[in-house]
Amino acid sequence: MITLEILNGDNQTEAMSIDREDVSPDFVDSTEEIIAQTKYGEEHGYIGHTYLVRQDGRCVGIILMGEGIPWEIDPPQIAGRPFYRIMGFVIDREYRHRGIGSYVLEEAIRRIYREFGPRPIVMGCQKDNLAAMKMYQKHGFVNTLSMDEDDYFLIREV
Repeated sequence: MITLEILNGDNQTEAMSIDREDVSPDFVDSTEEIIAQTKYGEEHGYIGHTYLVRQDGRCVGIILMGEGIPWEIDPPQIAGRPFYRIMGFVIDREYRHRGIGSYVLEEAIRRIYREFGPRPIVMGCQKDNLAAMKMYQKHGFVNTLSMDEDDYFLIREV
């Protein structure tokens, strides 16, 4: 059974145990950075959540999805619009290719939409991370062809 729980002080240590040794830091922020981004959002009153992902009780992933803070380099498709941004999403190496990531992505979106309302979702995907790009496109994200260094911006409209 896959469950999502809001990341908090009680489960942050578990999040640090996610095996992401094979994931380049160029592809996804470190768990420490995702936790720091979560704290920043909470301290500044941004809406959204970071979820700890469990498979049968074991911590196997993390996803941060929250109110998008506009950046100058954002794709033009979201200019002047409220949106959400996925800032970090990783599944433990041992648990990939089992459909967990797909389930988590859709469940996090459902929960955020239910709690805060629907908005477009923007995220970066490293240009060489072809497996992730394929998975996100399968879930309705479109490559905007706008880039931030080596990351393409993907957008999923409501």
